[in-house]
Amino acid sequence: KKNLNQFSFSSNPLPFTMQHELNQGGFIKNGQMTVKTGNEKLEMSIYDFALKGIHNQYNTMAAGIAASTLGIRKQKIREAIQSFEALEHRMEYVSTVRGVEFINDSKATNVNSTWYALESMTKPVILILGGIDKGNDYGLLRDLVKEKVKAIVCMGVDNRKIHESFQNDVALMVNTSSAQEAVKAAFHFANNGDVVLLSPACASFDLFKNYEDRGNQFKEAVRDL
Repeated sequence: KKNLNQFSFSSNPLPFTMQHELNQGGFIKNGQMTVKTGNEKLEMSIYDFALKGIHNQYNTMAAGIAASTLGIRKQKIREAIQSFEALEHRMEYVSTVRGVEFINDSKATNVNSTWYALESMTKPVILILGGIDKGNDYGLLRDLVKEKVKAIVCMGVDNRKIHESFQNDVALMVNTSSAQEAVKAAFHFANNGDVVLLSPACASFDLFKNYEDRGNQFKEAVRDL
């Protein structure tokens, strides 16, 4: 801190929001992202974002502001937003099999991460949950489960808490003890146009080495369908 006091810094804060329009910064209104930096203006539909979900809309606004401030051309920014690939095991698209989409979100080892994954879903979901519970409060997921989930496939050694939490919200629940069993069960419940989402909200150490192993076994099981 003493050394920092020797220097003079200037800053130009650029906020971003979904609440209202801004003269400078970023905002989203009626499905359209607008980024304003100086005299530059970038507009883009949120439906063209490669990364889905409200949390990624905030992330994209921040990235758009930073890129625009650095003088990167608007077309390059649009291309990057449209083509950005998720990290492995984090909302990773795996495959579509007979009209059923499979998404690997094995890195979601807590309820909060699974909430964001579910929030981003726009199709009926078969949700694969379970593992080592970290004192989870599944009540945080109930509204989204009621709205979006048609079946839950439990993948873990002890699934009692999941059953107790969602037994009044989901008609279809089944226990499995491997990624292969879970994928087969989820595919059985799914119809054309549905999504099978592995977003366990739990650690992986009951059945797997780590979340990467869990995600890799999930992807292998999907490829074997």
